[in-house]
Formats: sequence, C-alpha cells, structure tokens
Amino acid sequence: QLVESGGGLVQAGGSLRLSCEASGRTDDHYTMGWFRQAPGRDREYVASSGWSAAFTDYADSVRGRFTLSRYITNHTMYLQMNNLKPEDTAVYYCNAVPPGAWGQGTQVTVSS
Repeated sequence: QLVESGGGLVQAGGSLRLSCEASGRTDDHYTMGWFRQAPGRDREYVASSGWSAAFTDYADSVRGRFTLSRYITNHTMYLQMNNLKPEDTAVYYCNAVPPGAWGQGTQVTVSS
C-alpha cells in the first residue's frame, strides 16, 4: 500500500515536499514514480527513480524545479517541489512504473 502526504495550498513561487510511504509487503525492486492529475486532464508522469536510486528522470515541465529522493531502506520517497506554478495544481500520486492500483493521492494547489 502506498500513502501520499504533504500536499497543501501555496502561493506561486513557493515550495512543498510530498512524501510517499509504502507499507505491508514491499518489494523495492521497482522503478517508482510520481504522477499528477489536474482537473479535467489526464493523469501525467512527473518523475521516477530506479530501484537502486541510481537514476532519476523528470518530465520537462518540472525538471529543474522538482527533486525526487528515494530511500530504499525505509520504503519512502519524496518529491521536493520548488518554484511552484499555478499549472502545477493537481492531485499527486506515487506508484510503481508502470503503475499499479492508485492510492488517494495528495492535493497540491498553487495560487497565482
């Protein structure tokens, strides 16, 4: 089970850090990623990290502003989001890549 947290309301230019915690049976030998879904839009890829955390990848829209961190030993993953923009407003989800069942996500709202 994956549980996302850390969302909230922030002004443009602000920062948030999202957390993703895995519980129950965990197998860290997966690429894990963050995804988001804005109102009226399809869910989209944001960033991912390989199981060894040796690489990270970012969507062009967030590269240079978002940083993914993954800690295999305690089954957690974070997404540090800086210089947030109104277009970053969405529900953010963590999941394996390719994704399995979706959790509840965490809402991020960026005001202009």
